[in-house]
Amino acid sequence: MNETLVVLRKELHKHPELSGQEHTTAKRIVEFVKDYQPTNIIENIGGTGVAIIYEFGNDGPTVAIRCELDALPIVEENTFSHQSKNKGVSHKCGHDGHMAIVAGLSMWLAEAQFKKGSIVLLFQPAEETGKGAAKMLADTKFTNLAPDYVFALHNLPGEKLHSILVKPGYFTATVQSLCIQLKGKKAHASEPENGVNPSLAAAELIQLLSSFANPNFENDGFALLTPICMHIGEKTYGISPEHAELHYTIRTWSGQLMSELEDKIKDVVNVVAKKHQLSYDINWFEFFPASENNAFCVELVEKVATEKGFELNKKPTPLRFGEDFGWFSQNYKSAIFGLGAGEQHPSLHHANYDFPDELIDTGLLMFKGLITEILGK
Repeated sequence: MNETLVVLRKELHKHPELSGQEHTTAKRIVEFVKDYQPTNIIENIGGTGVAIIYEFGNDGPTVAIRCELDALPIVEENTFSHQSKNKGVSHKCGHDGHMAIVAGLSMWLAEAQFKKGSIVLLFQPAEETGKGAAKMLADTKFTNLAPDYVFALHNLPGEKLHSILVKPGYFTATVQSLCIQLKGKKAHASEPENGVNPSLAAAELIQLLSSFANPNFENDGFALLTPICMHIGEKTYGISPEHAELHYTIRTWSGQLMSELEDKIKDVVNVVAKKHQLSYDINWFEFFPASENNAFCVELVEKVATEKGFELNKKPTPLRFGEDFGWFSQNYKSAIFGLGAGEQHPSLHHANYDFPDELIDTGLLMFKGLITEILGK
C-alpha cells in the first residue's frame, strides 16, 4: 500500500468542503503534485477545478483522468483519527480516495517515458450537485485541452473488494430533482371554506405521480419517482394553510424518457392546480445526465482489468444513482467504471462510510493500464 497516498487521502478526509467551496482541497492537490514535475497546472476551471498536465510529445492522443473534489453535508459518525474537522461536512462518497488515486498518478507520470501524447489529471468541483462537470465544460481553460478520452472510476460498496464493474452504454441513471409549490388562500381553521387549502391537491398529486413509476430497473422504461420532502402549513392550529411544497427526485435510464416524464409531471400539476383553484410553480434542479460509456473505452477497461488479474463484473443494468460524469460522456469518448469496495462495507452517503485505503493501489493500476494502452507500451 502506498503510504504517501494514504496520508494524502486521510488529510483530504480531515478537511472536507462542500460543492463549489473546495478551495482548500484544490490547494492541497496542487501542493502535492508540484513535487512531481507536471508540465503545467491550470487552476480555477469552472470554479475550483484543477487540471494537472503531463505532456510527452506534440502528437498523440490526450487522455483525461477525472475525479471529484467535493464532500457531503453529512455529520460523520466515525471516530477514527482522521475524522472530519469540518462539522456537518464529510467525505461520505469516497471522493477523498478518488483524489488520492488520481493525484498518485503524478508520482508515476513524473518518471514515465511515453513518446507521444499527454495526460490531464482532472479534479472536478461540485459533483454532488450535478453542476461541476457542466461548469468545467463551459470553461475554455478545459475545452482547450481537447481530450480524446476521459476516464473515471467510482468505488462501490456492496461489491467484492477490488472487483472491476463495467457496462457499455448507460452506466448511471439520468437524475432530476424538482420542487412543486402550490399556493391557495389562507383562512381561519374554523372557516376553511373561506380559503383555498392545498392539502387535497398535494395528496392527489402524490397519488398521480406514483402512477408514473416503473420501478423495474431491468426495463428500458424504468422510471423512479422518490418523494424527498413535503411541507404543508405550520403547527398553528387556528389557520387553514395556503402553501404546500412537494420535493421529488426522479430517475430514468434515457434522457428522452426523462423529458417525457417531466412533461407528464408538468401536465398533471397544471390539471390538479386548476381543479383546486391553486397557483403553482415547478422548480427543476440538480440534473445529472446519464453516464453513457463508449464501447471502445469499456473494452479497454475490461482488457486492463483482466491483465491486472482483477475480477471483472459485467453489469446487466445501469446503476441507479446520478453521476455528473455524464456531461463528459456527452462530449468525449469516455468510460466510468466501478471499483468494488467490499460486500459488507458501509454504503455511500452513510454517516459511517469511509473509503477503503487498499483500493488506492487498485485504482492506480487500472488508470496506469488505460494510459499505457492508449499512449503506447
